[in-house]
Amino acid sequence: MEMSQQASVYGGQAVVEGVMFAGKSVHVTAVRRKNNEITFLEVPKEDKVWLNRLKKIPFIRGIVAIVEASAKGSKHLTYSAEAYAEDENPDAAKKPEKPTLAGNLALYLGVAVIGVLSLIFGKLIFTLVPAAVEDVLFRNSFDNQFLHTLVEGLIKIVFLCVYIYIISLTPMIKRLFQYHGAEHKVISAYEAGVDLTVPNVQRFSTLHYRCGSSFIIFTVLLGVIIYSFFHYDSLAERMLQRILLLPVVIGVSYEVLRFTNSLRDTPVLRYLGYPGLWLQKLTTKEPEDAQVEVSIASFNRMREIDRGSFVS
Repeated sequence: MEMSQQASVYGGQAVVEGVMFAGKSVHVTAVRRKNNEITFLEVPKEDKVWLNRLKKIPFIRGIVAIVEASAKGSKHLTYSAEAYAEDENPDAAKKPEKPTLAGNLALYLGVAVIGVLSLIFGKLIFTLVPAAVEDVLFRNSFDNQFLHTLVEGLIKIVFLCVYIYIISLTPMIKRLFQYHGAEHKVISAYEAGVDLTVPNVQRFSTLHYRCGSSFIIFTVLLGVIIYSFFHYDSLAERMLQRILLLPVVIGVSYEVLRFTNSLRDTPVLRYLGYPGLWLQKLTTKEPEDAQVEVSIASFNRMREIDRGSFVS
């Protein structure tokens, strides 16, 4: 039987010239090629009992979800980037040899490891550098450690917003952010129960409560609260605390993201999710009709495969 629309919660990710959607049984990426053709990458989801159990444990499930999404998302980003490179330089494209089972496994594990390491490295940079900068600039300005932690959080937000703004000025990232907006529009249109046509989907906002951008800002805001409970006597101790508490911040932030999403239709309480929506003003752009078409194609293919997988 087909799952009800209300019971189905889908997520997605913008890739190079395309969109990936994660369904119940498959991850599907649709990419617009230079000849205007839309091609697909379909990766079935593997059910792991131990992983599914971890996903049901509050606070732990957030860490699992982030690491899993980073590992799987890297494979789809690689597919889209390779398709883009092939279109831009077709003469350099060589016919690949038929991959062996060992080769496929090595490639999958390699991409997964790179995705997870990129997540960890990026998070460490945005966690440790602001702490170091705050210590250098404001070490002797005041004695209250909560104020130091608060200033550290403000520096993180400034760093984050400046970084996103600068990269958004490049043509490729601007288009990536447009596909990000297209992904949100399709999800919102689906949740509203309207037909997924380009004119219908374009009516919706590029902002969505359940977004990775919202998660990022929550890690900063909640980090200020969590870090303030721990005393430190040196910069080295402070930075070690940040590293050790990182899983706690991620786990709590994920639960808050789920909570704010459940309140998005509740008057007054819906404003709890606004910081994430404000950051999405930088990470999403209004998409073109052709980009929305790609997003719809990805979502429909994912739903089609899901329906086939759940027919009794």
